[in-house]
Amino acid sequence: MTKIAIVLGTRPEIIKLSPVIRECERQDIDFELIHTGQHYSENLDQVFFDQLELPEPDYHLKVGSKSHGQQTAAMIAGIEDILVDTEPDILLVQGDTNSVLAGAIAASKLDMDLGHVEAGLRSFNREMPEETNRVLTDHTADHLFAPTAQSVQYLRSENIDENRIHQTGNTVVDAVHQHASLAEKNSSVLQRLGLEQGEYILMTAHRPGNVDDAESFQALLRGMSNLGMDLGLDVIYPIHPRAEASLDELDVDVPEQITLVEPQEYLDFLRLEAHARLIGTDSGGIQEEACILGVPCVTLREETERPETIEVGANMLVGTDPERITSGAYEMLAKATDWTNPFGSGDAAIQILDIMKDEKPVRKQAMNQQT
Repeated sequence: MTKIAIVLGTRPEIIKLSPVIRECERQDIDFELIHTGQHYSENLDQVFFDQLELPEPDYHLKVGSKSHGQQTAAMIAGIEDILVDTEPDILLVQGDTNSVLAGAIAASKLDMDLGHVEAGLRSFNREMPEETNRVLTDHTADHLFAPTAQSVQYLRSENIDENRIHQTGNTVVDAVHQHASLAEKNSSVLQRLGLEQGEYILMTAHRPGNVDDAESFQALLRGMSNLGMDLGLDVIYPIHPRAEASLDELDVDVPEQITLVEPQEYLDFLRLEAHARLIGTDSGGIQEEACILGVPCVTLREETERPETIEVGANMLVGTDPERITSGAYEMLAKATDWTNPFGSGDAAIQILDIMKDEKPVRKQAMNQQT
């Protein structure tokens, strides 16, 4: 391996690929960053590069918000043009977004390998666009970097070639370890929001199934508000632009116990996570971060692609029913928080790059054998 192209386009991808980018710099590996611009809010995008001291992307497609088909098509075309011009040996994608699927499709048509970071996650809910993205990418990728033994097993059960699967841990552990102390040092978000450590609940909700449906959105807000009132704690909700638009469009009321705040810069949000009494979320990445940080979590969904968080006792599925949210939260708060982190020891980026450096290009080998 002599050259890597890295595709990213959303906040979680920037965060989870930051350890890989830093390790490329540390090892003096030739790489280029392709930013699709899938997130179009300044607070959800450029600020993360600045705050995390990451290099500017070499290319920025600025795709922005479109329908799934339009957005993915625009990214495929843009990524393909760049890959044809730059001819990397491997394209690296992370997660399950439209940017990931677009990168996978573009690379699969060209003479290069595809690596998928965080491979093998499954919610088994095909109504989620993310599930389609991750399954198609896994079956296209030449190198699948699975975070846990469970994700490895899912890939094996789908008859994916064992030689393509590598259990590396999750780069989210690398990222949390690298950034937690920086957040404690540089973030003043608790003071700015008037919060005391352990004296608030943090929530996030952005998935279409929750915030695009008035009944579900209202129910989860009511459940989180009831929990806050029972505990005498404010519920802090950094609201995603999609969810904020839905409040007006669907005529959803925000209970007084819930405080809406702007989307937070990464280090600020990490500090909010670290000092919350409890986290309620529909985000897979936040389930992981809560587990790593030792903060009890309830997931506002009926399924999760992070079942390891439930198995170790760090998380519970509660859906959007208010009574289930409250009862689940009390059950989580009664547990000890000394669970084992199932996502690795914080060296996933090193393992991923070592594998890519040591292995011969899979697709080029296959093409040579055919000729």
